[in-house]
Parts: sequence; structure tokens; C-alpha cells
Amino acid sequence: MPYSPLLVKPFRDELTEVGIQELVSPEDVDNIMNQSGTTMIVVNSVCGCAAGSARPGVKMALEYSKKPDRIASVFAGQDLEATARLRGYIADIPPSSPSIAFFKDNELVYFIPKHRIENRDARALASDLIAAFDEHC
Repeated sequence: MPYSPLLVKPFRDELTEVGIQELVSPEDVDNIMNQSGTTMIVVNSVCGCAAGSARPGVKMALEYSKKPDRIASVFAGQDLEATARLRGYIADIPPSSPSIAFFKDNELVYFIPKHRIENRDARALASDLIAAFDEHC
């Protein structure tokens, strides 16, 4: 059963307010994955490490001059079908939320699972993302 939309709205807004596109359906995921170039997808979550590290770290990284062509998010626990579709594109990786998947021409080239987000601060995560931007963008 999905989380209440009222519960997750502020967590969604943290990312959409900085221009991150929400993927709320399997079709949304397929549409973004069918585009060439670089795509970063954040698997958003209600957990503390999403609030303390993931969302703030993503926002910090987006202040950098290089960025992926597209940045989007799915919300685990809310957009169940969209999250499942995204996980189909990274089937070899166990489900992890929050997490961040980075694709280049639809091939997964970088992934940050929950265990590399929790117990780290947002600046450390932003640094990891900036390094991925430098390498892949």
C-alpha cells in the first residue's frame, strides 16, 4: 500500500522545486529511458537518510556547472509501478531507496545505493555526484 500523498508531498517538492522531473507512471520511466544522452534518476524515499543526505546532496550537486541532460525521480513507497519499472532497468541491482542511478545512452554507468548514502553527509554525496557528472557528462 502506497504512502499517503500528503505525507510525501514535501519530500517530492524538495526535488521538483529545483527542476527535477517526477516520474509517476511506468510510461514516464520508459519515455525518459528512451532518450539518448545522460539521465540521472533519484529513487526518493521517506527515510531519514533521504532527508538528511540524498535530497540535499542532489540539490548541492545540481549547482555544479556540468549536469546530466535529464534529471528525474521516482518515489519508492508512493509511485509503486514507476519505481518497479525503473528497477527493471537496473535488474541486477537489489532494490535500494533512496538511491541514485545514472545512465548514459540508456546504459547504467553509475549507481549510488542506500548504504552509500546513509551515515554520510550531503556534501560527501554531492561530491560523488559531481565526480560522476565530470566523468559522464
